Amino acid sequence: MTSTENRGLLAALTTAGHTVDHLRPATVRPGLAQYWADLVQRRHFIWRDSRSRSGTQYAGTFLGRLWFFLMPLIDAVFYWLIFGVVLGVSRGMDNFVAYVIVGVLMFRSTARVMNSATVSLRSSRAMIRAFVFPRASVPISAVLRELLAVFPMVAVMLVLIIAIPPGVEVGVMWLLMPFVLVLQAGLNLGLALWLARLGHMLPDLSRVISVAVRFLMYGSGVIFPIDRFLTMPLVKTICDLNPIFQMLTAYRSLLIHNEMPPASTWATLIVWVVVLVSTGFVFFWRGEPTYGR
Repeated sequence: MTSTENRGLLAALTTAGHTVDHLRPATVRPGLAQYWADLVQRRHFIWRDSRSRSGTQYAGTFLGRLWFFLMPLIDAVFYWLIFGVVLGVSRGMDNFVAYVIVGVLMFRSTARVMNSATVSLRSSRAMIRAFVFPRASVPISAVLRELLAVFPMVAVMLVLIIAIPPGVEVGVMWLLMPFVLVLQAGLNLGLALWLARLGHMLPDLSRVISVAVRFLMYGSGVIFPIDRFLTMPLVKTICDLNPIFQMLTAYRSLLIHNEMPPASTWATLIVWVVVLVSTGFVFFWRGEPTYGR
């Protein structure tokens, strides 16, 4: 519909006695403050969409949602056998099993968000074209779906690292784990906002994101302690600035060693969350008029 047709329609509605002050063209990007207000207004829609889609990935299988636990556990066993038994990376580590379980399961949560966010706008194209709503609801819903799935997985993870020898002892530092989980959710949200628009702009990105996730896995100390193999100061600095590496460091410090993570770990995570979420929100908002085309 052209601007002339829009003005004619508004004039006709006004003549008929309707209030049109709150109406705006669906393809026009609202102001940033208004966009945020629209998101808050539709929070119930986002929540219900997240809950309704949670677990549908394995809806047609016999084991259903159990695959949320089985797939990461199968990966953890595989990497433990390759790196711990065959390659002997676990030598000198007191509890390599817990190291791998925490690394694989918590990294998988972020990896799933990255993969789903990249295709989220294209997979929701029919809904985007049929209804007017802030499109940021789509990647936010993907992050909430993963957050709902991670709670039972965390429970299973805690049982495993306690039960599998040599096991870990429950400590008071475990009480700080929800704070790390909140920071991970913030990282996931920032990544989802960036990747959702990039995936819309570059459809081929979905083909390479799995490769990027694998590189990120090896560069974040998910399955082996990368500090043992880093000798170049520049490479070590890059890894230390990696938020995924710092996130896993925080989880392992709390759960395996019952120690407070270093202040640098908290600071790095908080800075990354603030930067990714704020810039990702603005970056996604700028592309709002293009998502329904």
